[in-house]
Amino acid sequence: MTIPPSDSRLVWDLPVRVTHWALVLAVAGCWATHYAGVEWFAWHRRLGYTVLVLVVFRIVWGFVGTRHARFASFLRGPRALVAYLRERGRATVGHNPLGGLSVLAFLALLLLQAATGLFANDEIMNMGPFYGWIAPELSNRITSLHRASSEWLLVLIGLHLAAVAFYVRVLRKPLVNAMVTGRKPAADVPPGEAITGSRVLRACAIVAALAIALTLAVRAAPEATIALY
Repeated sequence: MTIPPSDSRLVWDLPVRVTHWALVLAVAGCWATHYAGVEWFAWHRRLGYTVLVLVVFRIVWGFVGTRHARFASFLRGPRALVAYLRERGRATVGHNPLGGLSVLAFLALLLLQAATGLFANDEIMNMGPFYGWIAPELSNRITSLHRASSEWLLVLIGLHLAAVAFYVRVLRKPLVNAMVTGRKPAADVPPGEAITGSRVLRACAIVAALAIALTLAVRAAPEATIALY
């Protein structure tokens, strides 16, 4: 369902929307390159870096972004969650309390995935850039966590897609359209709750700083090889 601009108001800024869809593509790419074979490991690593930068950016943006991008606007306590569930999905401007928990879970799992990948190895010839900073036994344990968290992530993605389908098909909420255009029906967004800009330059500066920091850290990492016995 497409909402005419005259009947809608801006809620999600451009950095939030770009980060959301870029993560979708990057995570899908990580899965594809993982199963495509060792010759695709370089791309798997690059996509992992992308996920890490995007997730850390989204965490930072949760403190310095626009109104509804901030954690303070959607992370609520147990009482708010119970009240929301009792009211059977009442309209909210930003993330509802349940959606806020989903955002937090996704960020935590994706951060775990990307961070452990920096130290992981495939026990053959490929390894994360920080493999040389830790003992091989520790890397093997981190690798096990990296693999396990990927399965947890699949479960979370399935739950997320099911929830989106329920809200779109049953509750008739245009969630997908809102994450594409950034706009929600005007009836659901009081004038004072809408945002007026996206702070794109600020977002670009943060992403650039994170990308540079990660690049320098990777280049500073010691060379290492996997010992084959």
